[in-house]
Amino acid sequence: MNDAPIGVFDSDVGGLSVSREIRSALPHEDLLYVADAGAAPYGDRPVEFIVARARLMVEFLLQLRVKAVVVACNTATAVAVQTLRSHYSIAIIAMEPAVKPAARLTESDVIGVLATSQTLASERYARLTGRFGGDVEILSQACPEFVALVENAELSGAQAEALIARYVTPLVARGADTLVLGCTHFPFLRAAIQTVAGPHVRVIDPATAVARELQRRLQAGDR
Repeated sequence: MNDAPIGVFDSDVGGLSVSREIRSALPHEDLLYVADAGAAPYGDRPVEFIVARARLMVEFLLQLRVKAVVVACNTATAVAVQTLRSHYSIAIIAMEPAVKPAARLTESDVIGVLATSQTLASERYARLTGRFGGDVEILSQACPEFVALVENAELSGAQAEALIARYVTPLVARGADTLVLGCTHFPFLRAAIQTVAGPHVRVIDPATAVARELQRRLQAGDR
């Protein structure tokens, strides 16, 4: 049995939402979490910068002899994961906005995706929406201030909800009954987002699916 740790990285604390789900699914595994705080946030950085930082994070984790790497960042996944997988043989598990399950769950045929600008502008996201957006309307919304709310621990209260409402209320008004959290920081705002959106709107966090995929890859012995 390989008792090496699992490496997880993000630009700062957002990926802890993914680590939480991994810990729940794999309680006996050791985790090494790296927060690239010096380069945070990734969301509006140039593509070349994000790719370079993602490679630096993987190189650092490989030095610590991890057995798998989880890219706990939608932005880094969107713009860098193909490069990472082409350069490293280790298993690399990535994030992506949960558009597929949202398209399956919606009853209004309208879903909203809350993410960073780089995630929404990426070719990977365009392919994702192209595959699963044929029968539903996908409303893509960049939420640049959400990361700062999380980093400043402003997770609730009137000020946070007012800022969240600026982005969420128009989506609900256009018929979205399912919202996808397309950034690993955003699950920390889930309660406030749910309050703003209302009880009839589903809010989906893809971290659980990432933990399941990691578990599957480890059991299969993938590299």
